[in-house]
Amino acid sequence: MSRRLILALIAGLSGSIGVAAEPTTNGLVNPSAIDREVDAAVVRAVEFLTRSQRPSGAWFLDLYQGEATSTTALAMMALLAAGHVPGEEPHRVVFERGIDYLIRRQQASGLIVDKTGHGPLYDHGISTLFLAEVVGMTDPQQATATRRALERGVRAILQAQAVRKGNRHVGGWRYTLQSNDSDLSVTAWQLLALRAAKNAGCDVPVEAIDRAVAYVRDCASRSRGGFAYQPGGDQSPVMTAAGITALQVCGAADQPECVAAIPVLASRLPRPNDRYYMYGTYYASVALHQHGEETWTDRREGLFQQLLRQQKPDGSWLCDQDSEKQAGRVYCTALAVLALTVEYGYLPIYQK
Repeated sequence: MSRRLILALIAGLSGSIGVAAEPTTNGLVNPSAIDREVDAAVVRAVEFLTRSQRPSGAWFLDLYQGEATSTTALAMMALLAAGHVPGEEPHRVVFERGIDYLIRRQQASGLIVDKTGHGPLYDHGISTLFLAEVVGMTDPQQATATRRALERGVRAILQAQAVRKGNRHVGGWRYTLQSNDSDLSVTAWQLLALRAAKNAGCDVPVEAIDRAVAYVRDCASRSRGGFAYQPGGDQSPVMTAAGITALQVCGAADQPECVAAIPVLASRLPRPNDRYYMYGTYYASVALHQHGEETWTDRREGLFQQLLRQQKPDGSWLCDQDSEKQAGRVYCTALAVLALTVEYGYLPIYQK
């Protein structure tokens, strides 16, 4: 990676501009062993991801046995998080092809999905989040198309939220534009996308964010703390991490449900034998880093070491659990990089 890459942190939660460079142990004068291990692992993972891009500009999702907008967006977010930006070498072409792929895959409805997709709002929310993060960084020839795709994507999310839903599902999202129920997993991605899009200058009504926050709060487990997949369900480490992150990015970290969930997550982080371990570790890393204080300091090394032990010789990750093993190496690797790079601070969504 070039040490002179410049990452304009437009639309970041901090609203500031930062300078990105090759990972340098987070600027530490005397980096620890874990800091050096993280940097080396991220470099290997980026090499794997760039090698894995297909001629179309997409990345493969094993679950679909085909190209997917979700893995394409996750892979490019991982590159951003590692300090790479569109328009700069060595991965200028990688970004150009990937962004063009997402724009070409936008449907008349505004959804950014592949025809092979299942649960299209997963693909769409992740893709829209990426476009919101990158919209101010694209080359002039892609800038207008990227902005248009982002705005159409945001409208699709808002339309899906407005569908009449059953009791205790109002304000959230589920698998399709027409779903009349909701779940926290899909909702978290849409919230991240809306928050990033709002910071990028898109028209996102405050009421839409407020309704979504209310839904997330209703997913809190009243008896055990943490968050459940749907209101009234049992909490899990994965959903607890997702719920905390969703509230944090919306400025609702002081809500009692979020405050109560932090110690629950800290006491039971996602483990490799958990279902959706990589997904949960990504959210846990973001949530605890955003919270900061001793909670993050005390948990970061264990969280990172657990991930580092699972990296493959080729730089990739592949979970043992069928819940994510079937998604494949690109999905697992991108989420691992996003979890390991929270302290780099290059993605706007990582800004406190």
